[in-house]
Amino acid sequence: MKLVVVSAGLSVPSSTRLLADRLAAATAGRTPARVEVVELRDLAVEIAHNFTNGFPGRKLAAALESVTEADGLIVVTPVFSASYSGLFKSFFDVLDPDALTGKPVLIAATGGSARHSLVLEHALRPLFSYLRAVVVPTAVYAASEDWGAEGLPERIERAAGELATLMTGLSAPPKHDGHDGDDRDGSAEKAGDGGFTVVPFADQLAALATR
Repeated sequence: MKLVVVSAGLSVPSSTRLLADRLAAATAGRTPARVEVVELRDLAVEIAHNFTNGFPGRKLAAALESVTEADGLIVVTPVFSASYSGLFKSFFDVLDPDALTGKPVLIAATGGSARHSLVLEHALRPLFSYLRAVVVPTAVYAASEDWGAEGLPERIERAAGELATLMTGLSAPPKHDGHDGDDRDGSAEKAGDGGFTVVPFADQLAALATR
């Protein structure tokens, strides 16, 4: 499986990239996945040109393709003016509107104060719900005082576990149990054209609740 991390940090080193790396490591430790990082800072000029000429540059096109082909996505943005950064939003504005449909996404953000933590629920979650992604229940916010304090590692592990579970559920191979596949109660899992089993989202959430 392919896990793509989109980091919108601007500084070097970046707390946004640090959080992204920790989330990726925790997720990859729970399910076999090849991790690829997309640094939006390096794509800023090509993103701007895409808005003016309608065509992505070589690096931007490769990043958009990686996100589209990912089995799971981790997105992390710094908070500016009580919302996600303009660079972060611009990247997803140039992404194909259908690219994230049904894709598991873990949302996260960093900021200088804990009072910005609601950005996850009033800005990021609505954005990815609009793009028809499957957003994991636990979102992760890291304020300056959270680094090295209790709570952040636990939130990272919980969110990573939820993402890994969704990635595994959405990519699991079909099971052959000898039945003819007759879906009498409407709840049986069905194999798609890609040869994988689509697990109903309600069943995935129920599985998370028992962890």
